[in-house]
Amino acid sequence: MDCDKKRIVVKVGTSTITHESGKINLKRIDCLARVLSDLMNMGHEIVLVSSGAIGVGAGKLGLAEKPSTTRQKQALAAIGQASLVSIYEKFFKEYGYSTGQVLLTKFVLDAPERYDSARSAFETMIGYGVIPIVNENDVISTYEIEFGDNDTLSAYVANLVDADLLILMSDIDGFYNGNPNSNRAQLIPVIDEITDEIRKCAGGEGTRRGTGGMITKLNAAEIVTQKGTDMVITNGAFPENLYKIVNGENVGTRFMGKR
Repeated sequence: MDCDKKRIVVKVGTSTITHESGKINLKRIDCLARVLSDLMNMGHEIVLVSSGAIGVGAGKLGLAEKPSTTRQKQALAAIGQASLVSIYEKFFKEYGYSTGQVLLTKFVLDAPERYDSARSAFETMIGYGVIPIVNENDVISTYEIEFGDNDTLSAYVANLVDADLLILMSDIDGFYNGNPNSNRAQLIPVIDEITDEIRKCAGGEGTRRGTGGMITKLNAAEIVTQKGTDMVITNGAFPENLYKIVNGENVGTRFMGKR
């Protein structure tokens, strides 16, 4: 186990924790909770950034597509967030851990006083052995104060809590040198520096259930690596790979923090 990577922020996307129907993927969340709880048992500190509120809300109402208007998104976020946090609490409790909900906007982190208050709240929860579950506060977010996607949010959270490692669990295996749907595209296991060539490899948006594409993940990598934090993109379908990632093994793509 890489003991230097003690505090870990894990971000899961909507496509990782829901089925195509939009309903919650209970088997996946159960496995994720078990692995994260086991990492806590090993002495790691975990912060979970979870997308999915709007998607879960849409699934509860039987909507086939994500809503297009801000008003609809805000309503579905409120509906879905309650169910999502309840499910997480149920599974983590089975493995001996409590959770705390944190809903953020950029407004909270824009001023030193609010920033320090948020940092203190995280530190206190982590000190109690609680797993903070973070999402953007979509119900009150507007363009001016929103992060826009949870890849970016997770990067800000990683910096806020001085994380040693940020892991983005996505619906692809990692960062490719081309379209991952192409047979000629190759996975890049380690990226030491985000160059113009690397930026050109990022393109396209997220799935119809999620908001983040590879561009947002690259932006997140730039935010955290500047602070010296490693970031890994991995396939969220296999939560048990988190053991290997924390151990420093090459799973997915690791962006090296500036030393």
